Amino acid sequence: MIFRNALRVSLAFVFFAAALAAGSDAGETATVKGYVLDSACAFTKGLDKPISRECATACAKAGSPLVILTGNGTIYWPIAATTPSSGQNEKLLPFAGQKVTASGKVFQRGGSSALVIEKIEALSDQK
Repeated sequence: MIFRNALRVSLAFVFFAAALAAGSDAGETATVKGYVLDSACAFTKGLDKPISRECATACAKAGSPLVILTGNGTIYWPIAATTPSSGQNEKLLPFAGQKVTASGKVFQRGGSSALVIEKIEALSDQK
């Protein structure tokens, strides 16, 4: 009886670990172009681009997550691929209020889009 329970627990653990490993490589590599702005303003103010660099920077320094807002209105939440995870504002602060191109793995879930940024650079407004 004890052997059967130990076997069941072991098998459950193996299946759980396999499921986690299978999901860990999800995501498509992509490049997105858009503005780096405060997440709250992207939603509550319906902005197409940031009000200013200073505004985006002030919100980020106050703790609000920065996001990338594309021309078609998609908001990409920058995320880390590490566990435990970490905020991405430090990576985005140099680009606050600017138009950027960012590439990395994109994840979709429940209508939300997230991006593990591998490369990011500023663009001029004309691109």
